[in-house]
Amino acid sequence: MNTPTVWRPARMLQEESPDRDFALIILNQPLNDVQTLGRLWQNSSLRIAADGGANRLCDLQQREGQETKGGDAPNFNDLDVIIGDLDSLSDSVRAHFEKVNPSIKIITVKDQYSTDFSKAVSHARASAEAGDKDIVAMGGLGGRVDQGLSQIHHLYLFQTSPTYAKGKMYLVSGESLTFLLKAGSHQIHVREPRCNGNAGAAPEEIFAKYAGIIPVKEPSVITLKGFEWDVTDWPTEFGGQMSTSNHVLPESQVVEVTTSKDVLFTIALNGRDGRG
Repeated sequence: MNTPTVWRPARMLQEESPDRDFALIILNQPLNDVQTLGRLWQNSSLRIAADGGANRLCDLQQREGQETKGGDAPNFNDLDVIIGDLDSLSDSVRAHFEKVNPSIKIITVKDQYSTDFSKAVSHARASAEAGDKDIVAMGGLGGRVDQGLSQIHHLYLFQTSPTYAKGKMYLVSGESLTFLLKAGSHQIHVREPRCNGNAGAAPEEIFAKYAGIIPVKEPSVITLKGFEWDVTDWPTEFGGQMSTSNHVLPESQVVEVTTSKDVLFTIALNGRDGRG
C-alpha cells in the first residue's frame, strides 16, 4: 500500500506558524482579503509579484491606509521580486518599490508563450531562497472565468511529479484554498494545534466546513473519509456525479481522499465563504 501524501495547509495561515518556508506569488487579481494576505506575507520566505500583482499591492496599501488614516495600514513593501513581461506594471508602482526597497529585483522576461504566473513560478523554483519549496499563489481564483481556469491549469502544468518532487502549489482566493491531489492517497490536516504553546487551547479554525473534490482533467474514482458525505470507490466526472459542497465533519482533524486520477481539492476559508 502506498504511503499517503500528507498536507498541512492550515499551518501556512496560522498566526504563529511553524511553516515559514514557502514562496508567495501575488497575481494580478484584486486583493480583498487583507487578513489572509497578511498571514501569508508574514509566513513566506520569498515574495514575488507577477507583473501587475505589484500594482495590486500598492492599490491595497493605499486603500487600507485611507481606511485606517495611516495608523495601522499593512506594509507590503518588502517585496523580493517583480517579474513578467512588465506590460502591466505601472511606472509609478515601479518607482515606488525602487524607492522604498532598493534591494528589490525587477525582472523583464519577454516570452509570449508563457504567462506572468509561469514566469513567477519558474523564478521561484530557480531561486536559492525557495528551491523545491512549496508555492502559494494569492489571487488565484475569482474574477474572469478564463483567468480562473488558467490558474487551475498552472496547478497541473507545474506539478507533473506524482510525488510533488519540486514542491506543492496552492491557489488562495478571498474565499477558499485550492490544490491538486495527484492519483493516490492523501491525508489533509484541516485543523492544527495552536502554535502559542497553549496545548489545551482549541485549534484555530482556519477553514470552514465546505469542501469539494473535483475531477477537472478526467474522470476518477474516489474514496472519502472524514466528510459528512463519505463515499467508497465512487466514480466522479464532469457531466456525472461530483462531490461539491461537501462538509468536513466538526470532529475531523484530518480528512482522507484516495483517487485513481488527479483531482482538485478546494476548501472554504473560515468566515469568508458567506455562510461559515
